[in-house]
Amino acid sequence: MAETLSAQKTVKFIVTRQESPDSKPYTEEFEIPYRSNMNVISGLMEVQRNPKNSSGQKTTPVCWESNCLEEVCGACSMVINGKPRQACSALVDKLEQPIRVAPMSTFPVMRDLVIDRGRMFNALKKVKAWVPIDGTYDLGPGPRMAESKRQWAYELSKCMTCGVCLEACPNVNDKNSFIGPSALSQVRLFNAHPTGEMNKDERLDTLMTDGGIEGCGNSQNCVRSCPKGIPLTTSIAALNADTTKHLFKKWLGV
Repeated sequence: MAETLSAQKTVKFIVTRQESPDSKPYTEEFEIPYRSNMNVISGLMEVQRNPKNSSGQKTTPVCWESNCLEEVCGACSMVINGKPRQACSALVDKLEQPIRVAPMSTFPVMRDLVIDRGRMFNALKKVKAWVPIDGTYDLGPGPRMAESKRQWAYELSKCMTCGVCLEACPNVNDKNSFIGPSALSQVRLFNAHPTGEMNKDERLDTLMTDGGIEGCGNSQNCVRSCPKGIPLTTSIAALNADTTKHLFKKWLGV
């Protein structure tokens, strides 16, 4: 009986679509069969299998990105019912209908829900968010970290570059060059690493240039929206202290 009722139910999606980076966005409504425990991704997959809108007209399949389907890769970020989040963990049963799906507006749209995350990755390059090593040969075991430091550093390492925090941040837009909370948090992570610490001063110098830490307006939207619960504002506060100390050291010539 329950299966019969589920088969009769439908789910409505209103998807913001865009044919190309230069074309105008529009919305298209879809009505798909309901299944228990379905998420937004499974709904989009149903549209892909049978690309007909709610009027019964054939249309092109909706384009989107996804990979792991378990909130690890960060690829399926989109705005769902006005909130930036991961589509794989957005359960239909917990969403108000019709479900409105749109691409994140902070990034250029390539097609439909597919966006260009270049701004985010360029920010990571700018701050050198990696641990430098000499060569690709076996260097042996890395230096040990104190357990007290490792515990909070591990939380920062959960970042999956999903871009949700940049979408939620009011200071990340096309009118400024603010690198965003994800890159700032990664600076704190790699500056805490025993090997990454060698480039600490260089990273702090970068944060003190245009688009760096001064761009944060402390809205705290980032920490509230992060799907991994990363303490982004704690990192930004710590980096504010680090850059201030670094500036005084440079003035004093230490």
